[in-house]
Amino acid sequence: MRINATSTDPKPRPEMLQAGLDLLDQGITVFDVDLRLVAWNRTFLTLLEFPSELAYIGAPFAAFIRHNAERGEYGPGDIETQIAERVAATKNFVPHVTERQRPNGRVLLLRGEPLPHKGFVTLYSDVTEQRYIEHLTEHQNIQLDERVRRRTAQLENANANLRRASEENERIAAALGRSEERLRLINDTIPILIGYVDQNEVYQYANKGYSDWYGHPEGGVTGRAVLDVIGPQVYGQVRDPVRRALAGQQVTYEYQMVRQGQPVFARSTLVPEVTVDGKTLGFFVFSYEITEQKRMQAALVQAQKMEAIGQLTGGLAHDFNNLLTVIIGNLAALQDHRPDDAEVNEFVEPALQSARRGVQLIKRLLTFSRQQPLEPQTVDIGQLIVNLGKLVRRSLPESIAVSTDMAGTTVHALVDPGQLESALLNFALNSRDAMPQGGRLHIAARAVELSADATAFDVSPGLYALIEVADNGSGMDATTLARACEPFFTTKRLGLGSGLGLAMAYGFAKQSGGGISIQSQPEQGTTVLMVLPLAAPEPDVDLPGEEAAFPHGGELVLLVEDEPNVRRVIRQQLIDLGYPVIEAEDSDQALAMIEQIADIAIVVSDVIMPGGLNGRQLAERVLAERPNMRFVLMSGYTDEAEAEDANALPVLAKPFVRQDLARALQAAHQGKT
Repeated sequence: MRINATSTDPKPRPEMLQAGLDLLDQGITVFDVDLRLVAWNRTFLTLLEFPSELAYIGAPFAAFIRHNAERGEYGPGDIETQIAERVAATKNFVPHVTERQRPNGRVLLLRGEPLPHKGFVTLYSDVTEQRYIEHLTEHQNIQLDERVRRRTAQLENANANLRRASEENERIAAALGRSEERLRLINDTIPILIGYVDQNEVYQYANKGYSDWYGHPEGGVTGRAVLDVIGPQVYGQVRDPVRRALAGQQVTYEYQMVRQGQPVFARSTLVPEVTVDGKTLGFFVFSYEITEQKRMQAALVQAQKMEAIGQLTGGLAHDFNNLLTVIIGNLAALQDHRPDDAEVNEFVEPALQSARRGVQLIKRLLTFSRQQPLEPQTVDIGQLIVNLGKLVRRSLPESIAVSTDMAGTTVHALVDPGQLESALLNFALNSRDAMPQGGRLHIAARAVELSADATAFDVSPGLYALIEVADNGSGMDATTLARACEPFFTTKRLGLGSGLGLAMAYGFAKQSGGGISIQSQPEQGTTVLMVLPLAAPEPDVDLPGEEAAFPHGGELVLLVEDEPNVRRVIRQQLIDLGYPVIEAEDSDQALAMIEQIADIAIVVSDVIMPGGLNGRQLAERVLAERPNMRFVLMSGYTDEAEAEDANALPVLAKPFVRQDLARALQAAHQGKT
């Protein structure tokens, strides 16, 4: 869209600035201390659907409120009361940013800022389509030409009057000066970067926000070349849009730059100024920052990825747990049947250990890939760090040396082990990113008593488990360190970090009754200290010879499992426990057998099965008719195994061994006695 001009003077005039404001697709209003309208643009009237006769110099703020009240925008109620309340609130004006949905469905973003003379300026943005400037129509060009013609006529008439009356000349000159100062004040106050570049790529105007954005003093941009002002890195991104604008084309684009050591993003629109004979005099620049919008988009993408990973991991966990049930069950059975065969055990024992490590790996993957409520338990911090160290070593390059130190003591804390492991792994991965050329990562834990030092962690004085994760990487300056735990704050390039890791770890520590303190200096590394309330270790509940107390067999068991290999392993475990077993592949077969075989006393059923009913629904159906029937449910999904069942049915997590099955059968027996 073109801006027609009748003058070749590249220096912006007050009317040019007003015309530039009218080109914005954001509405602007300025009210003085008496709530009288000082300045506005057409977009304001369009966005809020105000008739043009409402807007004139000195128009009262209450007139706009009355118009809205009369067309019902504030809901039912006394109109005069509504007007009085809003006028009173506006007299106590404070800076604000708010969104409002119009009756026509459009969503407006309102940003208000006070002015030095006690008035205020308000910016109205239509964020429904997220477009800053719409293409100007030919009709608007005609209107712009007409406004220039009328203004020229007014100035000629004013000059004639000025020649006839000296006092009138002084009054009009003063009025024009005040008008120009107001327009300049508006341009310097609104949260938009405004500039004007001539056909030689030299700035002829830049508001204060524009100068501040590129780190230049106020007035330090005018008269300088674009390349000199914005630098070669940014100029390389905007070179093509600038040339297209000088060719008469309106262009909107985004660019990236570094400010105060941090990457920032902006969206700009270049609106060319073109004479009636088609000559481009230059272009207006209208820009605004979109850094937070970019970060929010990246955070949303990261959250969607984590959700997809969680769903995928849950499905894989079910399949892997079924596979591990077969592997562990067969290996354990082989070991039980050949307990004294050293040659067999030489091969079986390592395979069993590897399979059990596979179970723990699946649990870790589920913990890292989804959000879940805290499940605090007494955790041996030293053992957790030792296990984590093995995982960390596989996640870090060989150029990073990993060491641990438990201070020769056992330390326990009441925390969610999965969340603690996730937090420590996040610290380790942050250290990895801070040491691209290699370095040292040290993880330590010890018991401490906090008194005066408690304020550093924002906790009460007392006994705590102190966990330390230290590296000798690039470190952080004071500004970065102060914001390290802020949600979505990250120094990594866009797309390489969500800015949530430290924030989530900090939230976990506070929720667990502890706290976090970070010490860091540039090029001297970073140390993260986490304190958690100290806890006494829980006594072992599995006593020697416990399996001998389990009831063994005699009652008929119906095994319901759709996987043949899993079914064969569990059937053998039940037989080894002394139970006679019959089998069903799905709920339909199970219901038919239960109806026909009265001797069935116990049902061991998978939760997730093909067919009309899952395991829980099968239990509800059977127990409604035979309340004395005992049920043990099995699941390869961690969520199912950890869920609270309405009928308190035992849920056995796959994979399991014969002793686990015996305990579940005992729990089912106790639940019916």
